[in-house]
Amino acid sequence: MRDHRQLRAFELADSLVLSVYAATRDFPKDEHFGLRSQIRRSAVSIPSNIVEGCARHSHADYVRFLDVAFASTRELEYQLSLADRLGFIDPDTAGDLAQRTAEVARVLSGLIRALRRRSK
Repeated sequence: MRDHRQLRAFELADSLVLSVYAATRDFPKDEHFGLRSQIRRSAVSIPSNIVEGCARHSHADYVRFLDVAFASTRELEYQLSLADRLGFIDPDTAGDLAQRTAEVARVLSGLIRALRRRSK
């Protein structure tokens, strides 16, 4: 079994979740079960899928869960952009979260590419 705590992608994603929760704390009440909930679920999905992938025995399953984590980063990027455009998040905070989400995506993408090369 792989140790997810040894992966930079997990460290970045875990830190991002904490920041996303803080940034979405003051969303309008009518968004608590809408966009705020979606953003939080997308953010949590990233490290959760990394953890689950690491717990899988097959290489193919591991990569598949990393792919799901990567897709969640793209989903989160869009949702944060929408929240920014709707005025739900401070523009500086939104920019920081977007930058950090993009970093998670880059690190995950690199990991996935390396793992796919290794399996050939």
